[in-house]
Amino acid sequence: MMTMTMEKQLPGASLAQPLDEKGREILLSIRDLHVWFELRRFGFGHAGYVRAVDDVSFNLHQGETIAVVGESGCGKSSLMKTILGLHKPTKGEVIFEGKNINDIGSGGLAWYRSQVGYIQQDPFGALAPFMTIERILEEPLIINGVTDKKERHDRIMKALEEVKLTPQAEFLPKFAHQISGGQQQRIVIARAMILQPKLIVADEPVSMLDASVRVEVLRLMSALQESHNLAFIYITHDLSTVRYFSERIFVMYAGQLVEKAQVDELLRKQMHPYSEALLAATSDPDADNALTFKDVPPGEPPSLVKPPDGCRFHPRCPHVMPGLCDVKMPPEFEPTSQHYTLCWLHDPEQN
Repeated sequence: MMTMTMEKQLPGASLAQPLDEKGREILLSIRDLHVWFELRRFGFGHAGYVRAVDDVSFNLHQGETIAVVGESGCGKSSLMKTILGLHKPTKGEVIFEGKNINDIGSGGLAWYRSQVGYIQQDPFGALAPFMTIERILEEPLIINGVTDKKERHDRIMKALEEVKLTPQAEFLPKFAHQISGGQQQRIVIARAMILQPKLIVADEPVSMLDASVRVEVLRLMSALQESHNLAFIYITHDLSTVRYFSERIFVMYAGQLVEKAQVDELLRKQMHPYSEALLAATSDPDADNALTFKDVPPGEPPSLVKPPDGCRFHPRCPHVMPGLCDVKMPPEFEPTSQHYTLCWLHDPEQN
């Protein structure tokens, strides 16, 4: 792993980004990440851990978009907050441009957070009700040392233009409650972009918007990605939007990434039974299928305080192999090129 001095982690430094085995630039690398939260009994005694993220690894390349999908409680938000630097890993590493963000100190962490933008799920809740739009967009610039008032104004005007809120002067004096939900989300996107980051973490960015507005916001984010060569981590439970705004899909279940593949590949052929169930539960826009009920696995996701032995999906899996799936955790298999899964069905020794 590359080691960097503190001076080279500050804004403006010239850094050689690490490369993967195919020579592509790696912007973010997650290595054996575990995020466990301790439970306390009545505030005193130790009562176990919530294993929110359990042994997750992946690389994100410069300018790439990955989608992390899964049902509520699967660990998506804990993974996102750890990448943002809001949670510290229990074990493992979050490497950004070759630097472990847990080892860079408070000054380095401030720099890191200027390089990673965040788009929240609820735009109204994310915007301070007592601040004007101008003040909302100006605040991160002030915090990050942009002292020239004209420069701040110019960057605010440019950010509003990029998110298609024009004429900009009409929006500057308004408060969040005076604009629509779609416009609020565009302000959240503008705020995430205003420090010119290299990575954007988008947490369910269109789930609270009307269907017609969702497409516009996804197209906007796609245009911003292309024009700024941004990397995106798109957190969602809705597979219907993933194909329009992702290159790879990571399926998360009970704190683990159970399947990773290119979007078209995974939507064509799911290698993990949970991925099949997740796709079956996705609403179908075809009117002919509107009243078709698909079989989905029974039961609920397991407790992350005491997950089951072996594969965590085995209590709900229609293909469970007793004596194996319920005993031993599967390693990561690669049934086809660049398509990975945690499932014993794809163990070459079982076939």
